[in-house]
Amino acid sequence: MKGGILEVFLEGAKGIRRTNLIGKPKYYVIIECGIQHQKSKSAKGEHQNHKVTWNEKFIFELSMSECHKLTHLRLRIMDKELFANDTGFVGEAWVYLEDILMEGNEKGLIELTPKPYNVVLDDETYKGEIRIGLKFIPNTFIRAEGRGVVTLKTDHEETIWKKLVNFCKMTWRKLSSYGRKLNANDYKRI
Repeated sequence: MKGGILEVFLEGAKGIRRTNLIGKPKYYVIIECGIQHQKSKSAKGEHQNHKVTWNEKFIFELSMSECHKLTHLRLRIMDKELFANDTGFVGEAWVYLEDILMEGNEKGLIELTPKPYNVVLDDETYKGEIRIGLKFIPNTFIRAEGRGVVTLKTDHEETIWKKLVNFCKMTWRKLSSYGRKLNANDYKRI
């Protein structure tokens, strides 16, 4: 395995703890994948059932060593306090990735539709759930192109393309030698 891309689709959460007493809560999620961290946008929670929707995708580029060492994905749900610069910890969820990375490497791609994960509080009890989907594409890296456009490039595409070009070159050499007279040295090459 040469590393790959892990896509995390953060759909939403429901039944989570409310930390502020006044106003609507504004939740965001900090996603930790090994040493990489990304933060979601803030989204207001519904008052009655403490439901929040993000519908955001995050991409983590993993090296080969990170794929071997990475055991889990950590999602920390935070609440931005209304009258303070501080944030309140709502809860966290852990998604174990070892089997996902291994199966994705074997199959060439694995995609899991969003499913709920329990949100663990400070006292190690559960309150609510967060829904996320995952996609792992092995042997892939991110290539930046002009004007900030980013494309995914797989090593598989390069090897298939190289094989096709080499096949065409070989075939062209053989075809180009058929229309002329051959001497003894030419027979040895073909």
